[in-house]
Amino acid sequence: MIHRLFRAPSGGIPVQIFRYSLAGEAACAADYTVLITLTQSVKLHYLFSAAIAFTLGAFISYALSVRWVFDSKAFENKAAEISLFFSISLAGLFVNHYCILFFTETVKLYYLGSKAISTLTVSAMNFSARKYLLFRQRA
Repeated sequence: MIHRLFRAPSGGIPVQIFRYSLAGEAACAADYTVLITLTQSVKLHYLFSAAIAFTLGAFISYALSVRWVFDSKAFENKAAEISLFFSISLAGLFVNHYCILFFTETVKLYYLGSKAISTLTVSAMNFSARKYLLFRQRA
């Protein structure tokens, strides 16, 4: 079982969701670390910090997704694959930005609470888009 979860080809959706969750945790840890550091230590505005942190998390997510989470690819062309992956990430960045902005400024949550809501929303959106647009099984 351990071999199937961590080493064998990912195969079906349950293993992919498990691996995507772990990859997401790694990307999320980097995202939150950079967000907090830039906002609290460097004193950048939280939305600017969030954009930088999100971008770093997207790069980590891409590296783990293509090497470990998903076995199949929709594109043989690496440039097309990267372009679609980061287009999905860009859509996620907009959702991230507006979730954080809305929940911080309108609902009056602390920016990290807003980021938590954004993380759940964007993670579900990204998994679905990446799974079905980028890493789908070919017929």
